[in-house]
Amino acid sequence: MSRNSVLIIPSLNPDERLISYIKDLIAKGFSKIILIDDGSSPTSRDIFQAADALPECDLLVHTVNMGKGRSLKDAFNYYCQNYSKDYLGIITADSDGQHLSEDIIRLDTALSKTPDTLILGCRDFDKPSVPLKSSFGNKMTRQALRLLIGSARQPEPGKRTKAISDTQTGLRAIPNSLIKNYLTLAGEHFEYETNMLIEALHTNTAIKEITIQTVYINENSETHFRPLADSFAIYKQIFSTFLKYTFASLSSFFIDYSIYSLLILLLGFLPLAPKIWTASVCARIFSSLYNYGMNMSIVFKNNTNKRMTLAKYYTLCILQLCCSSLFVWLVCAKTHLSEITVKLFVDSFLFIASFYIQKNWVFQKSRKHIMELPCSTL
Repeated sequence: MSRNSVLIIPSLNPDERLISYIKDLIAKGFSKIILIDDGSSPTSRDIFQAADALPECDLLVHTVNMGKGRSLKDAFNYYCQNYSKDYLGIITADSDGQHLSEDIIRLDTALSKTPDTLILGCRDFDKPSVPLKSSFGNKMTRQALRLLIGSARQPEPGKRTKAISDTQTGLRAIPNSLIKNYLTLAGEHFEYETNMLIEALHTNTAIKEITIQTVYINENSETHFRPLADSFAIYKQIFSTFLKYTFASLSSFFIDYSIYSLLILLLGFLPLAPKIWTASVCARIFSSLYNYGMNMSIVFKNNTNKRMTLAKYYTLCILQLCCSSLFVWLVCAKTHLSEITVKLFVDSFLFIASFYIQKNWVFQKSRKHIMELPCSTL
């Protein structure tokens, strides 16, 4: 039976099991496999030569180790140039035998049923056979991704969003409509796969999860994942949007707070309520213009519909201004605290709420910008 996808297998220093793995996949109907030698040692040369001798296998070679992310992007580009007209998409799989052929076939089948959907083969991390470091690391990353980036849209209409359950899976089916967009993502190592998920969440791409068998060979000792360097790179990507938002917000708050404080002093002759509202409105006009520009171009990077994002942003800005001024006035009217001190605490609470609203509503990317050209036109 002919399959819908091309398999992509990045590999570093494999053993002879790789050949058996590839031959089994070919026997199961996969007519084209792109294998990447990511700078392996000379001891693996015979294995790659044997794979390259198979007519169904194309071998890409890195002279030096360049990382899994670079291997995947090179293979994606090769696929677009050679095979995208004949297949629905690609499936990425690891070379260590972790991903069983029957699970790969299930992703291939799903690819034809859910177009424009990123399909993930997800492991069950609650099983006792899963190494503790793998279980703990994935669950922690899962929560960080959910809180700071968001939950995944489901391909079935009417279904609620859900957190991605396996953020580090290497078994993924990617349709042609998404490949071009993923070619331009940053990341040369394992963080590239995280960036792929972040992009899917930012663009509201549907994500389908298929439960796969959880296989760890020798307690996952053969993995090329670098615990410190790769974990740092992954969390840097997850936290980058929030950290940039924090910087933009803090610098905006400095502008807002400085102008507000100055006007409170200059308008001391006014009654309490007019003084607070006048100072708040004037300060927010200047700080919001700066903040909008920062969030649009640097934080959320959504320049696709400036008129719409501007309207949403100032709707949120007005609501936030009203909430800030109202709470400051209520607290100051009931206490002897200064308006400047109270505003500092009130705006700190509104800071987190504004991040989620801007991320999920104001600067939410639409699917329209993803694929204006099919992969085959590259």
